[in-house]
Amino acid sequence: MTPVPGVVLASIPSPGENVLHLGPLPLHMYGLMLAVGVLVAAKIAEKRWVARGHAAKEFSDLVVWLVVGGVIGARLYHVATDYQLFTDDPLRAFRIWEGGLSIWGAVIGGVVAAVILTRRRHLDLADLLDSAAPGLAVAQAIGRWGNWFNQELFGAPTKLPWGLEIDPANRPRGYTRYATFQPTFLYESLYCLALALALIWVDKRFRLANGQIFALYCAGYTAARLVFEEMRIDPAHTIGPLRVNAWVSILVFLGAVIAFVWLGRRARDRMAPPVVDDATGFQETGETP
Repeated sequence: MTPVPGVVLASIPSPGENVLHLGPLPLHMYGLMLAVGVLVAAKIAEKRWVARGHAAKEFSDLVVWLVVGGVIGARLYHVATDYQLFTDDPLRAFRIWEGGLSIWGAVIGGVVAAVILTRRRHLDLADLLDSAAPGLAVAQAIGRWGNWFNQELFGAPTKLPWGLEIDPANRPRGYTRYATFQPTFLYESLYCLALALALIWVDKRFRLANGQIFALYCAGYTAARLVFEEMRIDPAHTIGPLRVNAWVSILVFLGAVIAFVWLGRRARDRMAPPVVDDATGFQETGETP
């Protein structure tokens, strides 16, 4: 993509470093943003869980394991899909504060943990996922600012007033002569905040089946992620014309739409009164009265 001609009148500066030094303790901003996002998401999820008639202690007993499952899944997905980054230094796979956590892996890992925990403790899985959905979007909105500190995951060069300044050392090969780029981290952050608010509004405004809010979250996020993913210019594996994560977005979107429709139909079928045969007085299922 060729940048728009003209002089850059304004831009978004990038931080000079991504580490905050608290005395002898180095605090990586990427990790801090993730931690803040997780805490905020957990608080939102707990409030929604209680509002659905569950005990707060039930959620507090789950949250640590859900977070652990999400972090493990997020890192494993990133290492698996970008394995070439770790061949020279395998131990780097454990340095998550440097970046490299995938939302797909986080969701998969968190859902797997949720399935195991809710089955063992006889809790409602769909209610748990619905409670967590808006908080997950907020966590993503906060976590994306970690990419700003790391000067990563930006889009093509641009002359727009909100173009993101990137240091020469962090510009991809072939783009070193450009100074400002599309701030895809900001676009995704703002979108995720809007998505969280939309999910909360829909949940209050409409009577949806259990699990449909989570399906809406998956569909809503992946629809936008497909756009943001294709805007980025950082190196990535591709399958045909699209990046791998773009294909994942398409598949998850389709799966979420199918799940949303299926959950709605199943709920309506369960609520429908039994059909009685006028001639015999029996239900059409064939059961005898």
